[in-house]
Amino acid sequence: MTSAPDETPGFCRDCLASQKPNQRRCRVCGSPRLVYHGELFDLTLAHIDCDAFYATIEKRDNPELADKPLIIGGGKRGVVSTACYIARISGVRSAMPMFKALELCPDAVVISPNMEKYVGVGRQVRQMMQELTPLVQPISIDEAFLELAGTQRLHHDPPARILARFAKRVESEIGISISVGLSYCKFLAKVASDLQKPRGFSVIGQTEALAFLAPRPVSTIWGVGRAFNATLEADGIRTVGQLQTMEEGDLMRRYGSMGQRLYRLSRGIDDRDVHANEAAKSVSAETTFFDDISRHDDLVPILRRLSEKVSARLKKQEIAGHTVVLKMKTADFRSRTRNRRLEDPTQLADRIFRTGLTLMERETDGTKFRLIGIGITDLCDPTRADPPDLVDEQAGRRAAAEAAMDKLRGKFGKAAVETGYTFGTERRREPQTPPRSPEIPERPDTSPHPVRKTTPQ
Repeated sequence: MTSAPDETPGFCRDCLASQKPNQRRCRVCGSPRLVYHGELFDLTLAHIDCDAFYATIEKRDNPELADKPLIIGGGKRGVVSTACYIARISGVRSAMPMFKALELCPDAVVISPNMEKYVGVGRQVRQMMQELTPLVQPISIDEAFLELAGTQRLHHDPPARILARFAKRVESEIGISISVGLSYCKFLAKVASDLQKPRGFSVIGQTEALAFLAPRPVSTIWGVGRAFNATLEADGIRTVGQLQTMEEGDLMRRYGSMGQRLYRLSRGIDDRDVHANEAAKSVSAETTFFDDISRHDDLVPILRRLSEKVSARLKKQEIAGHTVVLKMKTADFRSRTRNRRLEDPTQLADRIFRTGLTLMERETDGTKFRLIGIGITDLCDPTRADPPDLVDEQAGRRAAAEAAMDKLRGKFGKAAVETGYTFGTERRREPQTPPRSPEIPERPDTSPHPVRKTTPQ
């Protein structure tokens, strides 16, 4: 991908000067960061991924951390949110239990996540992306797809050079680095952005797609996780090249709809377009405990706080949802997911909590849990959310009380008022993969919707 035949176009990623083929350093500035590719100035679809996003922001804000291994996470029961590349050399990875990460990298500096700061930086990067093209499709806080077809006349440069200039601007104005993947489809653009991190710029063209993919492990394909990878390996399929020799019908008979994905992506076939402002599919919050919890009464206030957090996000984003999803993870890392579809969509913490509570009651049989989460899916416009409940006469009162609480919190802060479920419970913060919420359990009040007011700060 970096070798350059005689007619292969290229440029310097630092000064953007055009390069003659097969040069090792820029003829203008001397930089070794050159990019060559036969389709370099024809490709328009990119995936941009911020490098070790949370850790890079923390190092930017504290230069003393620049040469130190850094882990964003914390607590003996938490997991790694992200780790800098120095820590990754020791084997530290996202979602790894903290105790394991610290065994691998005992000298690491550990910092609790600051999601408010990270979201703010993510918005800055997103705004800069939208100055390049209106077709920006975020897929997380720190990565997005961009379609730059038709922007050459506006920016007076081909997409490849536009993206290189963008990467330089992000570094100089925001102080973090990004990696760019440029290709003809989403799948390969995403693969490309992972090839040369950090500060990478990789190109995968259409003419080389089959040969590029053939030697790679089947886990390269989206949707092939650990369990499915083991299934494929048991069937003797280890590389993408093996999939390229198989018929679509055979793969579908073996693996259902996933077989079609294997067939198409193994051949670099991906016709999904970039959709700007694609709606979120769910809103959720979860937390990992310091110590395993088994008692139902200890889990209730935690579930209540998480429900309030989800409700606040729904209201802020002006959306509602039909389905409540409860997630619990046992002490031996087994996940339990339960869901219930509501007759009418909701934004209310009360309905989310009460539905989640019903689902949770079936699981609290003495099993020890290390994590609990609650969320809403099947998102929709809020205009039809939470109509008057003719069966539950108290539901209207609880909804009115919640609206009053929202006003108080908006004026005096989140701690201005609490329900009896959570009032007086000590809060402790356990960093983990976001979204998360810090809780300490205590036995809740049993009244229908108890409210206790605290002094505004």
